[in-house]
Amino acid sequence: MILALIRKCCNFHKGVDEEMRTLREKWKILENRKVDTESRMKLELLLGKQPKKEVKGWLEKVDTINGEIQAIEGKFAKMNYFSRAHIGKLAFKMRGEVEKHLEMGVFTESLVVDPPVSHGEILPTPPTLRGETIKEEIWACVLNDDVRKIGVYGMGGIGKSTVMKHINNSLLNETQKFESVIWVTVSKAFDVIKLQHDIASKLNLDLSKFEDITTRASKLYAALKDKKRHGLILDDLWEAFPLEDIGLPEPTHENGCKLVLTTRLLDVCRRMGCKDFKMELLSNEEERKLFLDKMGRDVFDTPKLKAMAEEVLERCAQLPLAIVTIAAIFKCLIHDFKWRDALEDLKTSVKASNNIEAEVFKILEFIYERLKDGELQQCLLHCALYPEDFKIEKRELIEHLIDEGIIERRNSRQVEFDNGYSMLNKLENACLLEGGIDEEDKEKFVKMHDLVRDMVLWVASPQFKVEGHLGLEDFSDEGKWREDLVKASLMYNNISRIPPNVSPMCPKLSTLLLQRNRSLKNVPDSLFEHLHGLNVLDLSNTGIKSLPNSVSNLENLTTLRLRGCTYIKRVPSLAKLTKLRKLDLGETEITEVPDGLKMLVNLRYLNLNVWDLKIMPYEILPKLSRLQYLTVFSNVKGVEVASLKNLETFKGLFSDMHEFIEEKSPSVLPKVVHDLQISRCNNWRCLCDVPSLNHATELKTIYLDGCEGIEHILCSSSSSCTLTLQTLESLELRGSANLSVLFRKEKDASAQVPPHTSSHLKNFFIRNCGKLKKLLTPGLPLHLPNLEEIEVINCVQIGEIIEEEEEEIEEEGMDTTKITLPRLKKLKLQWLPELKSICSSSKVIGCDYLEEILYTFVRS
Repeated sequence: MILALIRKCCNFHKGVDEEMRTLREKWKILENRKVDTESRMKLELLLGKQPKKEVKGWLEKVDTINGEIQAIEGKFAKMNYFSRAHIGKLAFKMRGEVEKHLEMGVFTESLVVDPPVSHGEILPTPPTLRGETIKEEIWACVLNDDVRKIGVYGMGGIGKSTVMKHINNSLLNETQKFESVIWVTVSKAFDVIKLQHDIASKLNLDLSKFEDITTRASKLYAALKDKKRHGLILDDLWEAFPLEDIGLPEPTHENGCKLVLTTRLLDVCRRMGCKDFKMELLSNEEERKLFLDKMGRDVFDTPKLKAMAEEVLERCAQLPLAIVTIAAIFKCLIHDFKWRDALEDLKTSVKASNNIEAEVFKILEFIYERLKDGELQQCLLHCALYPEDFKIEKRELIEHLIDEGIIERRNSRQVEFDNGYSMLNKLENACLLEGGIDEEDKEKFVKMHDLVRDMVLWVASPQFKVEGHLGLEDFSDEGKWREDLVKASLMYNNISRIPPNVSPMCPKLSTLLLQRNRSLKNVPDSLFEHLHGLNVLDLSNTGIKSLPNSVSNLENLTTLRLRGCTYIKRVPSLAKLTKLRKLDLGETEITEVPDGLKMLVNLRYLNLNVWDLKIMPYEILPKLSRLQYLTVFSNVKGVEVASLKNLETFKGLFSDMHEFIEEKSPSVLPKVVHDLQISRCNNWRCLCDVPSLNHATELKTIYLDGCEGIEHILCSSSSSCTLTLQTLESLELRGSANLSVLFRKEKDASAQVPPHTSSHLKNFFIRNCGKLKKLLTPGLPLHLPNLEEIEVINCVQIGEIIEEEEEEIEEEGMDTTKITLPRLKKLKLQWLPELKSICSSSKVIGCDYLEEILYTFVRS
């Protein structure tokens, strides 16, 4: 037996070069099969289909194998005499994996399936703001087979969208009449491509590969023609258009389709051939009811407030938006003297007028002024820089408010974010922003009513230049750039060219936003020649290939965002930009750190999430002592990271991870670290091996990527594990090839998970951990009272999610017949070929808050 093992080891030692050659050949075949499969799938996806989960999982597994082969290649490149046998064995084993996956990748049938039937989205709706008459009239018309197109018009803020959301939700119950209901917000800046994209996305149809509008229209037409009896609702349409230009079938009695639109303009209804309905102002009764509903108490029944409340209501001009926003101001006022003061301001700001729109505009301006908080006003002004009807992700918005200095600088990013969320909450409560959660990515966002946005831009004019999402293809005429301009936003356009000699004379310009102009390839040196007051420059997610040298002279720059500029390979010297607080070079193609980086001593945020970055030169990081956020994926010294005492978020690679697993090591993680991501570190077997983690007493997130040495997360013999995880809210493990169990019990059979070990854990994600067979022991859920989400993907040996042991020791307070995860909302299980059950059939799982189970059934 021993001789056989020795012989086998010798064979691996001698044959390592041949094994690697064979592995590369097999991998090339697998890679070619992947390319062929993807090409074939693209052809089959054209008509709104979606990939089979089996095929999608196979393609993802190829990517996983690629990563594992690259790791072997890395070891092969550094191979010495003693490691030859080990690497030969790895190559042999991986060759078997490749051959197995090649066999699984023979797809004789179609690679795609029809998408799941999406009947439509239920939209959040406030209570109906008016009597039922208008809604009943529109609804009767929607159900009338003789009327195919309906238009609802009326001034901004009158409640058209609110009534139409109720109609949308009612339509979802008419399954016999309509197979699907599609809601799209159009907005003033009409863009054919955007409208096509928005409608197509509701059909799971990808049009991004087609640049020609006519071709896109034909694909969209084919998909809609196939999906008969659909209801299309276009909200906030500002101009008429031929349906065929977009790719929309004409609604007819034969196809059973309906078109419903809202607009401010009667002319749009008539040019679209709609039966029109005018949305009138609220009646006196409806106005009063809405005001009281928003006030939350009967102010008309309070003697000291009654007369003032009547006058306030009169100033609202029977317009829902005005009532809602005004009520938000007066709701917070308790004493009569505060009512008198606010009413006097309102009367001074808003004069009675026959022009209701002008009156409402002044009401909104009054509310803006009543904020009496410069930061809140500046926050609202910044939101207006985004395109109309744009869903502004809250976290991104707060990042930008920090960059702009609108959120007061603090010593902690967490404190700054708390301040930001508080500001947004105040603006939502004042009904100047509308909050929501995106259905696709579950991110929280805010939106601005277009009337509020118009008012804010009017207040900011002429110091703001905002031309976002207008489909602009050319940079604005230089003559339109006024000398007193302070902020300019041309984000989310199609700008492909900035003239070579353009040089705006805007010495006061502090913010220039050009992000998401993906067609923009070059920025001339001349653009920044007279912009020396610039603080914030955003060129992220553009197609630029280089940054002009003139950026090196923007000495007042505090924020430079280039994330997602995938063609940039270098940036000019940054040595003069000593005021820079944020530098985001994530997802660029730079291979070396920018010249002058060590001079940026005021940096708080540095993103070098760049896989081609060759090296992070020694002694740069300690000079950046104010860093709070650092992402870098070239090897760094642990002692250098440890010197960054203000660091709250770290994502990166360590060249000397052993420093962190020695008790007396100087490489101790900063105490204030909240988020920790470590990639490709193989020195750990368990979190217990890293005593320095205990120093990070505020740790909220741990993400380990490709740390193959990890065998378990906790062990019963060490208290250090307990300390590490007590504050943790999110734990993600990816590519831990040797992970076999989460909690390892020592030989002492009475060992249990220490109480409260993971009581704060909310999210647990695990991917590509090939040795793990069971996820949770029965006792572990008892210590996960706040767990909200579990995600397990591509763990090929997992057979059971919650394990049942033969001789289970009952813990105090534990019901042996029931497993409880009281806060679990989402369970996602994908590409688990050996999974046989969630838990034993003798157990009952209690998940009272469960909202979503996503399970992809795959069997090898």
